[in-house]
Amino acid sequence: MKKTFTLLALCALTWCAKAQTAIPADEDYGKIDKEDLELTKCDFEKDANAEVLIDKGDVYYDQSLNVVMDYHKRIKIFNDNGKDAASIKIIYYSNDNYEFITGVQAETINFVDGKEVVTKLDKKLLYKQTIDKYRSALVFTMPDVKAGSIIDYKYTWNTEDVSNIPTWFFQGDLPVRYSEIITAIPEYYTFSTPTHLSQPFTKLTRTQGNGSVHDNSDNSNIAFTSDITDRVLTNVPSLDDEYGMSSKADNLETVIFNLTMVHYPFSFVHSFDTSWGKAAGYFIDSEDFGGQVKRKLANEDDIITRAAALKTDDDKIAYIFNTVKSQMKWNGEDQWYTNDGTSKAWDTKTGNSTEINLILCHLLKKAGIDAYPMAVSTRDHGKVNPAYPYMYQFNRGIVYIPVDSTKKYFLDATGKYNMYNETPSNLLNSYGLYINIEKKKYDLIFINKPEPVRRVVFINANIQPGGKMDGTAQISCFSYNRIDALERYKTDGETKFIDYLRDNDNALKISSLKMDNMDVDSLPLVQNVNFNLDMAGSDENYIYLNPNLFTTLHANPFLSENRATNIDFGYLNNLTINGIYKIPAGYKVDVLPKNISMTTPDQSIVFRRIVGQQDDGSIATRYVIMYKKSIFFKENYADFHEFFKKMYEMLNEQIVLKKS
Repeated sequence: MKKTFTLLALCALTWCAKAQTAIPADEDYGKIDKEDLELTKCDFEKDANAEVLIDKGDVYYDQSLNVVMDYHKRIKIFNDNGKDAASIKIIYYSNDNYEFITGVQAETINFVDGKEVVTKLDKKLLYKQTIDKYRSALVFTMPDVKAGSIIDYKYTWNTEDVSNIPTWFFQGDLPVRYSEIITAIPEYYTFSTPTHLSQPFTKLTRTQGNGSVHDNSDNSNIAFTSDITDRVLTNVPSLDDEYGMSSKADNLETVIFNLTMVHYPFSFVHSFDTSWGKAAGYFIDSEDFGGQVKRKLANEDDIITRAAALKTDDDKIAYIFNTVKSQMKWNGEDQWYTNDGTSKAWDTKTGNSTEINLILCHLLKKAGIDAYPMAVSTRDHGKVNPAYPYMYQFNRGIVYIPVDSTKKYFLDATGKYNMYNETPSNLLNSYGLYINIEKKKYDLIFINKPEPVRRVVFINANIQPGGKMDGTAQISCFSYNRIDALERYKTDGETKFIDYLRDNDNALKISSLKMDNMDVDSLPLVQNVNFNLDMAGSDENYIYLNPNLFTTLHANPFLSENRATNIDFGYLNNLTINGIYKIPAGYKVDVLPKNISMTTPDQSIVFRRIVGQQDDGSIATRYVIMYKKSIFFKENYADFHEFFKKMYEMLNEQIVLKKS
């Protein structure tokens, strides 16, 4: 698979400008420092199971103007839980030999009785795994790995594409003691290098190297200089999954290399097209994307005829969407390109995400709907950077329908509980590239949901002497809350769904559950619950009531004092909890939580609590949580953390009844 740049006539250029950077002896492959052999823990992440001691890439252009990276990685295993690092998988784009791997060497070093014991990888245990039509992987498992082992391996990565310098990740699942990327780039290539860093480079140096180009047109050598840049980060902590983070891809410490200009010394100038128009053109021309939309499908006429008989466009869209969604099975694979093609996927009723959605796009178009393919990136894959026109930022094709100036549909038929008129939540807060193949037009569109998504809980209960309570609850879920609850119910079954509603509270028993509107997408999913509850700590004299029921908001997920990543909830999720609690005869209110309204300093989250006693003696409660934005930056986490701490205290503050 080629990137969007192909060199024009190069006049048989040949040159060599490999970076000649001195490497300390203990960084050489196979040369291990004794202190590292005896190392028992990571100095800057004490609980790490393993640590990357060296992660180094040396990038240069060879005599044929191919991009080459000499790669070296060394890992220390501290305990048995770190042995997963012994499984190595090197993924690369292998189609048409676009990228290829050479020179793999690997060994495990153990320290036994004061001596190094080296076990080299048997090359017979290194094998190539085909991932899909474009990608392959070299896979091997390091031998003789145990607690205390050091894994050391290296290889050379190659490509003929002069624009293809891989993104460098300084950070990963393991802490990294030393990460270095060296690039030697000739003066007539200009790269932009956007970074995502939470700390300055430990080392950043730029030097000049010498080289020459042989121009066959006049059989002369032309001298040039190369820009050699050495970027180093040290003591980089691992990036763990944090509650509310979007994806690791959005948060890892990285540097990206994007070719923007080519200027050759014999006066050939080429401004490298890094526009989204160029990327859109590739999608349009690609047989594995644009070329699939017009592919005829077996027995498609019946579906198109049925759709044509429907009155409105929404009826047609809903019918075709539900037909494809119900007939096609997603194989779990996400790529922006098709693998087997839409026709074969339709015949087998199985396909990757793009195959399924291009089938949907084709049928909608045949039914007269203005539907267009769109390339998107799912939440796990990472957000699309609009300043970086690069098609590999996308990992899925969907269908885009611009209904009018205010309403747009983003359809994804891979999710069995997705709705045609509800943008899938895993696409929110990122960009999609919509493509009009016929008119060769495109647009980069931000995908979001500005309207709040509601969940409303209403509880009506009777409190009994001794601290027992029975009653009913009605939980109404809208939009994504509806989709999530419905998927959980149908996937896990009723028993596990009831456990979810109980939120691991063994004192809460649900005697019956009735689900309403399960088959009507336009209505909220209503869960009608009959329950009884033993209120902890209660006795014959005091009853302790916590009205925070059926919310799954008992344990604060933001307990950590520090935050490494931004919080991205995806959408505005508003919750209202209403309750009426009838007090038993012979009891009176002893402690009633105060009414309160509080907000974050930027007024982006509002919490309200209203508690009062009614004329008939029952207690009425109302809790409201409203979000006015869905993304919160880690730089403001201190205020966010303090707000959530207080909010959860308020949510779980008890009402106390005392026997008269």
